[in-house]
Amino acid sequence: MHSTQPRKSTQRRLRRGFSLIEVIVAVTIIAIFAGLIAPQLLKRLSGAKQDQARTEANAIAAQVKIFLTNKHETSLGTDFELSNLVPEYLESEDDLLDPWGNKYAILEGTNGRDFDIVSYGKDGTPGGEGENGDITHGKAPKKTE
Repeated sequence: MHSTQPRKSTQRRLRRGFSLIEVIVAVTIIAIFAGLIAPQLLKRLSGAKQDQARTEANAIAAQVKIFLTNKHETSLGTDFELSNLVPEYLESEDDLLDPWGNKYAILEGTNGRDFDIVSYGKDGTPGGEGENGDITHGKAPKKTE
């Protein structure tokens, strides 16, 4: 005769969840990884915005040079504003905003350039360091770490 109840030796008990210890260990591991990775990720994000600002400043500088060429000019007048590039050379005024939402500025040139396109960084004011540092079109300075 066969019984309808399976033998206990062959029956496996189904687990219906995690023990408290398993949950604590998993949360601890996640917290350790987050503590190690998050600062590096935030640092990279900050650097990415600075790289984006430099790339956009270079693009705006190229459009200013095209503007000068089309107008048969060799230098900018004292009354030139970046908004003069919209809509013929840039699509909209939004193209004149840096990654932090501040307007790019055009200044008298340095390092042998006729003009500089500048983002004043996250704080939007001249000077500063790190994320608040000024970003000028041209080559990026070499990073030292």
